[in-house]
Amino acid sequence: MSLSKVIAIDGPSGSGKSTIAKKLAESLNVLYIDTGAMFRALAYSCDQRNIPLRAGSEMDDFLSEINLEYGKSQDFLIGIDGENLTKKIREHNVSKLASIISQIPQVREFLLNYQRELASRVVCVMEGRDIGTVVFPNAFCKFFVTASVEVRSKRRLNQLNEAGDSDLSLEQIMMDVKKRDESDMNREVAPLKMAEDADLVDTSDMELLDVLNSLKSSVEDRAKGIGITL
Repeated sequence: MSLSKVIAIDGPSGSGKSTIAKKLAESLNVLYIDTGAMFRALAYSCDQRNIPLRAGSEMDDFLSEINLEYGKSQDFLIGIDGENLTKKIREHNVSKLASIISQIPQVREFLLNYQRELASRVVCVMEGRDIGTVVFPNAFCKFFVTASVEVRSKRRLNQLNEAGDSDLSLEQIMMDVKKRDESDMNREVAPLKMAEDADLVDTSDMELLDVLNSLKSSVEDRAKGIGITL
């Protein structure tokens, strides 16, 4: 199997992988693809349209009719049918919806095809939960980014506070994070797990700059060794 030009970053919710992936892509000057945002956008849109989050004809119709847009501009990361959902999908309740919709096979197939098309022609950093195991098992570089439940929950709480959504306590968020982990790791379709050939990156006690420098060095060395031009 030939290697794809994908830098795969997987990991659980709140591990910091989105921030790391985005900063890494900027540092390398390559495309950044946030697959979690795609699941969130579909889940949010279904909820707004009262479409049940389950397999069936309603979901088939929804997926066949929508226009999913990604990366239109710096302020328009993700949208559906022209509506910019970049900020709306970060609301806390959308996390639960995304966890549910991510277990639907037809949704995963829809996004799998969409993600592979996005990454088919250029070097990119793609982050999610099954990029290195399912979406791009032939990615030339793989990382599994994680952190302790407490650290991930504190990060999530800080994000919500910054967004003005501070009604939840740390204990409530920790419970949600644990439930999300259990759901993601035990789902039948593409469960969250570390690829055998991925590098483990625990960010619990690491500064962002140190993580970025380490990953960038690894990517550059790997790319040089196999002849991929960044």
